[in-house]
Amino acid sequence: MGMVISFEEKAVANLRARIAAAEEANQDLIAFARGHSGAVASIHEAVIAAIEAEGFDHLIHIVTQEWPQILGLDAVAVALFVGDKGVRADASGLQFVDPRVIERSVEGLEGVVLRGVERGHPIFGPACDLIRAEALVRLDSEAPLPGGLLALGQRAAQGFETRHGSELLLFLGRVLTRCMGRCLIS
Repeated sequence: MGMVISFEEKAVANLRARIAAAEEANQDLIAFARGHSGAVASIHEAVIAAIEAEGFDHLIHIVTQEWPQILGLDAVAVALFVGDKGVRADASGLQFVDPRVIERSVEGLEGVVLRGVERGHPIFGPACDLIRAEALVRLDSEAPLPGGLLALGQRAAQGFETRHGSELLLFLGRVLTRCMGRCLIS
C-alpha cells in the first residue's frame, strides 16, 4: 500500500545547517564587538594624550606624531584657520596655507565623512598619494578660536561606513577642539 517516509534525516540536516549559520553569525558579532571595543579604547587613549598636552605646540605634536600609532593609522593631519591665517600640520611639520583652502575643505562638511579614496585629501600633504581610506572631521570653534579639519588616513582601502565609527570620531574632534581652545586661551 503506502510507503513510510522518514523525515528524520532531513530534519537533522536542516537543524545542523541552522546551528552552523547561528554559530557563524555569533562569531561575526563577537568579532564586531571586539573591533568596536578596540576602537573605543584607542579613541580614549588618544583623548587622554590630548588632554595631557602642555600647550598648543605639544598638542599638535601629539595629534600628528602620536595619534597615528595610538589609533593604528598611517597619517593624521590638522588644518586650522582663523581670520586671514591658515596652518596645516602633519608628521612633516607645520606649514602656513591660504585659509580659503581650509574654509573650502570644511564647507558643506557636516561632522564626519568616512570614505575610500584613490588619493587622500590635500591636507595630508606629501602623504596624500598614499592614502586610500580617510576620515575627515570638521573642527568647529567660536571666534576668536580657529576652526578647521582633522584628517585621519590609512594606506589600506577600508570600508569605514559605520555610524559608531562616526560618533567616536566626532567625539575625538570635539575633544581636540576643546583642548585647542584651552591651550590658546590660557
